[in-house]
Amino acid sequence: MLPSPICRLARCAALLPLLATTGLHAQTIAPPRPTLDSIAAAWVSPTRSVGLVAAVSRGADPLLVAGYGRANVEWDVPMPADAMFEVGSVAKQFTAVAILQLQDAGRLSLDDDLTRWLPDVDTDGRRVSLRQLLDHSAGVFRFAEEPEWERNMFVPGMPRDSARRLIRLTPFRFEPGTAQAYNNAGFWLAGLVVERASGLPLERYFAERIFTPLGMRRSMFCNSLADVPRRAHGYMQQAGSIRRAPMVSYGWVFAPGAVCSTAADLIVWLQALHGGRVLSPAAYAMLTSPSTLRDGTALQYGLGIKVGRDFDGRRYVGHGGTAPGFRADATWYPDEQLAVVVLMNTASPNLSAGELAGQLVQAVSPGRGDSRRTFTGDASALVGTYRLIAGGNQPLATIDVTATAEGLAFAPNGGRAQPLPWVGGLTFYANAHTTLTFRRVDGPSGPTMELHRDDAGNHAILRRE
Repeated sequence: MLPSPICRLARCAALLPLLATTGLHAQTIAPPRPTLDSIAAAWVSPTRSVGLVAAVSRGADPLLVAGYGRANVEWDVPMPADAMFEVGSVAKQFTAVAILQLQDAGRLSLDDDLTRWLPDVDTDGRRVSLRQLLDHSAGVFRFAEEPEWERNMFVPGMPRDSARRLIRLTPFRFEPGTAQAYNNAGFWLAGLVVERASGLPLERYFAERIFTPLGMRRSMFCNSLADVPRRAHGYMQQAGSIRRAPMVSYGWVFAPGAVCSTAADLIVWLQALHGGRVLSPAAYAMLTSPSTLRDGTALQYGLGIKVGRDFDGRRYVGHGGTAPGFRADATWYPDEQLAVVVLMNTASPNLSAGELAGQLVQAVSPGRGDSRRTFTGDASALVGTYRLIAGGNQPLATIDVTATAEGLAFAPNGGRAQPLPWVGGLTFYANAHTTLTFRRVDGPSGPTMELHRDDAGNHAILRRE
């Protein structure tokens, strides 16, 4: 039997700023609250998450703020609705916002070269802009994913200064601005820039310039050694067993993912950010507009935040996050004025906070139903083996494209071929936020064909052999 949700709607509703609800789709009708309850509760199980908190708010109307499962397994502590979680890369938008706030204040520019602020880093003569750090197009070496770096993440109290000796930008993965590969290292550097330009440690900047002004009383720069009331403990699914996740030194993790928060606070954040209370209109447009590569290729990513349309055509702006023992997703749907937050205290390879968030969105704002269509164009012009030439981070080397009775089929790295839903033109959806788009490099009838795989953070470019 699933645990009953623990809800504090009155308290959470008081935290939510009032926003106008004009412009909502006429078809958007709030479902009964029990529908959302049942969707969220189904994700608490021995094969899914130990516990979670889900929050959904449309305009000024909080549709769901509830905790499910357990915050602590060992002591069988129920999950409170205001539990604090480690939210991983959801933090990237806070770092990006800090850079934009400093630009609004005239302290820096997105177009500044990194060496203006960090003259001691070696760019090997390349110009790397702050903008490129924030949209993952800088191409710098992924020092924050190196084994020595990651080992130090699990040493309690590891001082941040110790990380400086491990920072290196070379060898570059690609020339800045020519491709995109998700990179925590870029945000680590951006955090140092915030400190240099503001004169404040990043922890104080977040607290004094973002959390406190917005009334986000249960948000903080994570500190694993601090005693935090109603903190959710993280767990790992390993070989069918639940194990406590290791403690993380968040001073070492720093700007890419060191924020702890609650679902209600993140609803406040989404409504404030997208309601014009955080940035100037010009800075907000920079944050939420799709970035472009040097050749004009549009990305499904702004600055520290994903932007695009999901499988059902809804516009979205948001980000997911992972941390040892945690999964998170916080997304805003501007056309519906809908804020959706899912925080989980379990990590496993097949567990996705974004998937649950998508189910909640579908219940509140039904999409167009089955959007699977068969490609009707000339498949023969697209089939072949495409090999990675730039961008991306996943172990993606090749994609074989074949023609089947169900339409074009795609097989990454020689795996099983699968037909994918056709969106239109030469674009297909691998999942809600991942597109595959064919592009001719040398004109409409040229022989060179590329396949661009964009998962809102990684833009991999593959070329047909």
